[in-house]
Amino acid sequence: MEENIIQNKSFEFALRILKLSQQLEQERQYVIGRQILKSGTSIGANVEEAIGGQSIQDFFAKITIAYKEARETKYWLRLLKEGNLLQPNIADSLLNDSDELLRILTAIQKTTKCS
Repeated sequence: MEENIIQNKSFEFALRILKLSQQLEQERQYVIGRQILKSGTSIGANVEEAIGGQSIQDFFAKITIAYKEARETKYWLRLLKEGNLLQPNIADSLLNDSDELLRILTAIQKTTKCS
């Protein structure tokens, strides 16, 4: 089976977000912990749905939702970093990963639109 980079990277990112949300919950940051858990794990879930899409339009719609969720996740990460609720090195690492996901999703959108 061929390796799917966005599928793998979005899954690995979701695992990191899951651990982050657990940490935030331990620190009683319930609201932001739930928000980032929802958006950060939704990226990979929508990628999975896109892969199983019934048409090119369905695929594009799910990839677009994954892109939007990645943007939202980046917002929450920036907020955590600037609010000093997350260690800078961890925040920077997660922000770099979210930027990489956004670049890949953007490339997929452009390629799909041009098809």
